[in-house]
Amino acid sequence: MSAQPDHALPATAAPAPTAAAQLLEALRADRRAVRWVPAFEADWARALEDSRHSYSLTPLHDVVRAWQARVAAAPAVDAFIASGYDDSDGVALEDVLPPRGAR
Repeated sequence: MSAQPDHALPATAAPAPTAAAQLLEALRADRRAVRWVPAFEADWARALEDSRHSYSLTPLHDVVRAWQARVAAAPAVDAFIASGYDDSDGVALEDVLPPRGAR
């Protein structure tokens, strides 16, 4: 019996070394900067502390990937909100995404 998973997760390339700085620059230029910049900085600080303890860059890469996805999805979310569509039949994000740190 093996403790290995029966399927392999797809390997994702590590973000570029400058990805976090570029992302923070984009967040500061966004109209949501008042909310997003402090949230990104808090996520980054937690990931940096996790990385220091684990000697792994994975927590930092996860923060960059998550925030890149948020920024990429923002125009679609804005369009959805502006359209006036009813979202009462939606699915909670917690039901779709794994908990933080579980990736």
